[in-house]
Amino acid sequence: MSESLFKPVVLVTGCGSGIGLALAELLYKHAQYRVVITARAKSLPHLQERFPDTERFWVRPLDVMIASERARLIEEIATKWNGVNILVNNAGVSYRSVVEHMSAKEEQHQFDTNYFGPVALIRAVLPHMRKIGRGKIINVSSVSGMLAMPTMGSYSASKYALEGISEALWYEVRPLGINVSLIQPGFVRSKSFLKVQYSALSDPEHGTEGLYADYYEHMTPFIERLMGLSLTTPAAVAKKILRTIRKRNPALWIPATMDATIFYYLRRFVPRRILLELLFATLPRVRHWAKQYTNRRKKKKPRQ
Repeated sequence: MSESLFKPVVLVTGCGSGIGLALAELLYKHAQYRVVITARAKSLPHLQERFPDTERFWVRPLDVMIASERARLIEEIATKWNGVNILVNNAGVSYRSVVEHMSAKEEQHQFDTNYFGPVALIRAVLPHMRKIGRGKIINVSSVSGMLAMPTMGSYSASKYALEGISEALWYEVRPLGINVSLIQPGFVRSKSFLKVQYSALSDPEHGTEGLYADYYEHMTPFIERLMGLSLTTPAAVAKKILRTIRKRNPALWIPATMDATIFYYLRRFVPRRILLELLFATLPRVRHWAKQYTNRRKKKKPRQ
């Protein structure tokens, strides 16, 4: 098919709110793309009302963790439109919990959503991209995939994993004409912090007292405040994703907010040992965290 007649098929996950919803609104206006936006079943009614199905724009249910739903969707797209040309892995979940408060089941849920599900979708769309010799895989990562934060360890781990496999994939599929990009948002001005998940042990409804109480007490409002101060909206990040879709050879790493850009260069040019100390010092009242519980060795006073 000639370049002027080719209408790429774009599959976007996690469109129920935030960046995914903002990207859906942009793509709905761009007739040069055939688009499939997805969300879990509970988000479908408002999406279907907002985006009625057309010849080029579909709303479909998808829980990225469920293999049968992934297979059914990819088969439907292949049957009607031959296959996916551009995959935007945006669906994700974030747990607010210290490492000690996460169970194996909760860790699995975090990784199934942020890593295993997206990677399974990548494997599902690659054969068609290889066949036609072109395609784009765009994974929405996070500044947490560059630098970890306390009470967000499992989330950071899942994003570090996504970034690692994306980098390896960049090498593997470049000779096949396929691009891989990581969109790295930092703090975005939205209400997404209200959708954060808690582990059974970190859930504030059950009372968060004892050893890690200071961590939760200070980190939660700290993150919410930084999100409120951000100048970047979900729509701004969505525009950056659209530019990545439209660009012939996009970069692998694409910081999507000002703080992500700053962290990107800090990580590159500041020695990690120094950077860790600097970041530790910026945490709210960190010198007092767990003060009454620590058994850290006290410095001995010099003898008189």
